[in-house]
Amino acid sequence: MSRSVAPTRRAATALPLADHLRQMLALLEGERQALAALDLERIITCAGGKMDLCAIIDACDSAALDEEGRGLLDAVRRLNAINRRLRNLIASNMQARFAQLTGRAGLYSQSGVGSAF
Repeated sequence: MSRSVAPTRRAATALPLADHLRQMLALLEGERQALAALDLERIITCAGGKMDLCAIIDACDSAALDEEGRGLLDAVRRLNAINRRLRNLIASNMQARFAQLTGRAGLYSQSGVGSAF
C-alpha cells in the first residue's frame, strides 16, 4: 500500500525544477501585487503557496539545474528580496501611523513595557 502512495508524492516533483521555479516566480509576483494592494487574504494565500512550493523544490534534484534554471533561481531570489523589503517598508509605515495615532513614538519598543505595571 505504501508503494502506491510514494509515486503520488513524487508526482509533484516529476516536473523539472525550472518549472517549479517558474511557478515560484509567478507566485512571488502575485505576492508583490497583493502587498501593493494591501490584500491580506491574498498575502496569506501566497505565503502558504510559497511554503508548499519550497517543500517541493527542496525535494527536487538541484544538481540538474542548467543555465536557465540558475537564471530562474536568481530571479526568484531577487523578487523574494524585493518583496521582503516591501513588507518591511509597509510594517515601518504602519508603525509610524500607529505612533502618530496614539501620540507615542515607540509603540513597539521595550521602553514602555515596565511602566504599565
